[in-house]
Amino acid sequence: MAYWLLKSEPDTFSIDDLEREQTTLWEGVRNYQARNFLRSMQPGDLAFFYHSSTEPPGIVGLCRVLRSGVVDPTQFDPRSEYYDPAAQPENPRWWTVEVGFVRRFGRMVSLETLRQSFTPDELWVVRRGNRLSVMPVGEEAARRILELAGEAVDSA
Repeated sequence: MAYWLLKSEPDTFSIDDLEREQTTLWEGVRNYQARNFLRSMQPGDLAFFYHSSTEPPGIVGLCRVLRSGVVDPTQFDPRSEYYDPAAQPENPRWWTVEVGFVRRFGRMVSLETLRQSFTPDELWVVRRGNRLSVMPVGEEAARRILELAGEAVDSA
């Protein structure tokens, strides 16, 4: 099992939305490095749900990868803000995963707390200028994030 961090603006899609819907496609990622991370995810992997572009930003919960290797349908929809006219159904450019709600944390782990607890090499989200919406999280960093959130490490 691998660990990931998925960023979303709460006014676009929040942990509340995922809890209500229980599952969602993590669609609309249009950065090649983030897309490649999505393609590396496997069912059973865990992802930290991070609220960005809010005050304060931080990790608010946990979700699990249910399906991987899913073609992102928004690339083919001309009405979607994520439409890509160069993408063709027989040759998709953008891939995604389906994630399922695991739990909301009792307390958010703020970006400030993450910056105080991790180096940029340990946790990419604390790197200055990092704008990736999908990134890997090492096993030791994942364990420490769960501790910071007041979560049982063995129940993830």
